[in-house]
Amino acid sequence: MARPQHPGTIFLVGAGPGDPGLITVKGARLLESADVVVYDALANPALLSYCPRAEQIYVGKLAAAHSMPQEQINALLVEKGRAGKRVVRLKGGDPFVFGRGGEEAEELARAGVPFEVVPGITAAIGASAYAGIPVTHRDFNSSFTVITGHEKEESSDRQSGAADSDLDWSAIARLPCIAFYMGVKALPRICARLIEHGMTADTPAAAIHRGTTPRQRTVVGTIADLPQRVAEAKLTAPAITIVGRVVQMREAINWFETRPLFGRTIIVTRTRQQASALSEQLEALGAHVIEAPTIEIHPPADWKDVDEALRRHPLADWVIFTSANAVTQTRARMMELGLDARIFAGCSIAVIGEATAAAVKEQLCLLPQLVPERAVAEALADELAARDQIRRKRFVLLRADIGRSILVERLRAGEAQGVRDVCVYETRRAAAVPPAAVEALASRQVRWVTFTSSSTAANFAALLGGNYPEQLQGVKLASIGPITSSSLRGLGLEPTVEAAGANVEGLVAAIEAHEEAAPHD
Repeated sequence: MARPQHPGTIFLVGAGPGDPGLITVKGARLLESADVVVYDALANPALLSYCPRAEQIYVGKLAAAHSMPQEQINALLVEKGRAGKRVVRLKGGDPFVFGRGGEEAEELARAGVPFEVVPGITAAIGASAYAGIPVTHRDFNSSFTVITGHEKEESSDRQSGAADSDLDWSAIARLPCIAFYMGVKALPRICARLIEHGMTADTPAAAIHRGTTPRQRTVVGTIADLPQRVAEAKLTAPAITIVGRVVQMREAINWFETRPLFGRTIIVTRTRQQASALSEQLEALGAHVIEAPTIEIHPPADWKDVDEALRRHPLADWVIFTSANAVTQTRARMMELGLDARIFAGCSIAVIGEATAAAVKEQLCLLPQLVPERAVAEALADELAARDQIRRKRFVLLRADIGRSILVERLRAGEAQGVRDVCVYETRRAAAVPPAAVEALASRQVRWVTFTSSSTAANFAALLGGNYPEQLQGVKLASIGPITSSSLRGLGLEPTVEAAGANVEGLVAAIEAHEEAAPHD
């Protein structure tokens, strides 16, 4: 195959042990600039959000299930490099710690394809830290060792089941701290070998499943009973085992698994554009978040009304934004029309909700004159009336196509001089609930579903189908405010909690407070 004049570069990037936040800054930047991303089963799929336009190729290998043999992966990297592509080879943990990155680098070097290596946090360090187990401690050990648990299987393949091993177990048994990778199936043999070669049977040990993720599970014991405890807990791969007295530290410094929402699976039904803010807050409290957007935001079918409204001077006495989305879409259209915040000169700004107020400040550099305490249209209308700011006033409402009519009705009833209701974005129901959410509901893994608007509630029910009450039976429902709660009740669903303040912070706080008061109900 003829090589291009300027071959591409392959970046062997460590994705870290599971938490997408643990990828290095360099790794994240390389993903953003990649033409092709070749990723493993242990690389968190959330990292692919950095490279939505790149070609994404899955080559995962778990136990005996290999989507692509290593030889084909090597050939694929060479092919893409010779084609002049900028390729990120995204590998779980660190590329050179049982990641076969050395083999891939060797093949690239042999083929003359340029490459770079970007180290990542390996599971021995990451998973142990998230389990509250330091791999070194001045009171216990000044070194730790990493060993693959697959060694016996490879050895038995070579020696037709012989008990011999390439490892010096007598030396290993004297080590103060050992991390065994990929050793769940081999755990009984590993622990037996350690005891057989002199390690005391009461040496502390822990197995950590899916370390650094909200699905992390840790089983603690000794090398004498850990295999049985792991079997009873039905712990499976991927997992790492830590052996040594440092495991005792977990009781004092288990910080990750003690967070208030740890292990709780929460479905977030917000729009894809807005889900991240809510998801991040829930994940920071330990939740396993599944994003299932029920609404998609689209520009209006015709910009005529928007453009006429934005070009009028002055726009009105009052400009009203009812959502942060409306602010974002208005700003985007202003930029396309060559307009800036000066179009709001002489106008007063009113908003519904603190999130909308924040968007006005951050995106338009304007300070709203009116933000009612209750984030509902009725409260805004009441406040305007109390200030005598309706009669003979002109209003422009910049909002979604499905905005409630009550605000317009109240303004007209109050003898406003003019009310212009302008659709700056359209909302459409998503095509389907993501498979991950459907599977989690079917297996009764979901603890909470959050709803941030009436439309998210209506659309989620519609997408689930006519049997949505059965699918949501036993699931706790979190509502962002009274209007959303009313919509849920209209669907025959009773909200478990309702946010104070009708904002994301209040929603998260309500869930956290409920879990603290009733963690086992």
